[in-house]
Amino acid sequence: MNKRILFGIILGMMQLGSIHLSLGQFVGQDTTRRVITTAVGFLSITPDARAAGMGEAGAAISPDANSVFWNAGKLAFVENKIGFSLNYTPWLGKIVNDMSLSYLSGYYKLSDDQAVAMELRYFDLGDIDLFNDIGAPTGSVRPREWSIGGTYSRKLSKKLGVGVSLRYIHSNISQNIASLGSDAKAGTSVAGDIAVYYKTDMQMGASTSNIAFAGSISNIGGKISYLNDETKDFLPTNLRLGTAWTANFDAYNTITLSLDFNKLLVPTPPIYETDENGDIVYDPSGNPIISRGKDPNRGVISGMFGSFFDAPDGFKEEIQEVMVSIGAEYWYNDLFAARAGYFYEHQNKGNRKYFTLGLGFRYQVFGIDFAYLIPTEQEHPLAETLRFSLLFNFDG
Repeated sequence: MNKRILFGIILGMMQLGSIHLSLGQFVGQDTTRRVITTAVGFLSITPDARAAGMGEAGAAISPDANSVFWNAGKLAFVENKIGFSLNYTPWLGKIVNDMSLSYLSGYYKLSDDQAVAMELRYFDLGDIDLFNDIGAPTGSVRPREWSIGGTYSRKLSKKLGVGVSLRYIHSNISQNIASLGSDAKAGTSVAGDIAVYYKTDMQMGASTSNIAFAGSISNIGGKISYLNDETKDFLPTNLRLGTAWTANFDAYNTITLSLDFNKLLVPTPPIYETDENGDIVYDPSGNPIISRGKDPNRGVISGMFGSFFDAPDGFKEEIQEVMVSIGAEYWYNDLFAARAGYFYEHQNKGNRKYFTLGLGFRYQVFGIDFAYLIPTEQEHPLAETLRFSLLFNFDG
């Protein structure tokens, strides 16, 4: 799919009322595959190479500047006084060559028990050529999305930490294109995160180890609109639960095993009634009639709590909505790291399945990480995705 077709689909959905409505609402429906979609999906893209190399299982691994994304509660446990990270990911390289995600984050420890941080996320969709109805070029646009936010993290004890984040979101994917009508506009919203982190030491024979648990709900905020106040889409509110076990076998060799579970806290698409031709049936008010499931047009809080029991196929489908990440990280002498992982998403909920590999290097205040994505199927749009991270840590 080239960018002209890709952007045409995006704009077409916007003109029909929502950028993230299922295609099934217009041309029939697949009653088996119900992918949950939201606005500003760039907020869910893993920004850093370290966690990306571990199958995106980063909730409970040791803290660094990128903890702002994974779990703000562990940021107070970071060892250095000051740190920041620069991350870059070329996106959908199998389809286009100028889309990318950039992520900048930094922290400052106010005391041994407190830390503050900031983050800036920028998603560039690249140059997109526009054409009129007869195929003549009419110019080009460069849609982009970004967010900026702050974080506060605090230890409640030597083992327990909590954190909160707040961010402003700006999504200009329409670029106020005239064909969308005068109502087309950039979407904006404000969202917050809440997080908790717990770590305790363990003794295993001659080696020392620790185990950590992390939980967070991210991107809790008002719906976003690209057209008018009547047409709004959910943010990618996400529940993330994770654990990580780290063992120091000796002065040179350390290994970490991590496991994450993620679930979007937004409504599951229902199954609509259809006629003999397979087309959606509408009531006299023009609303599609729901056969199974619940009405997705709900408020944010109702959508969050209802997301645990609104799937048309009940508990079985709710379990299908849980994404699983598993990863491993090996460090030699705190200098060189090797990473591997696996990410799983059910075939009815997006079907993303891929292995990941990563490498890392640390020397004094400087660090660099790489990650590489290997899908389980050929010609996958995420194939060969590379991520790059630069980290700097100072004792102050």
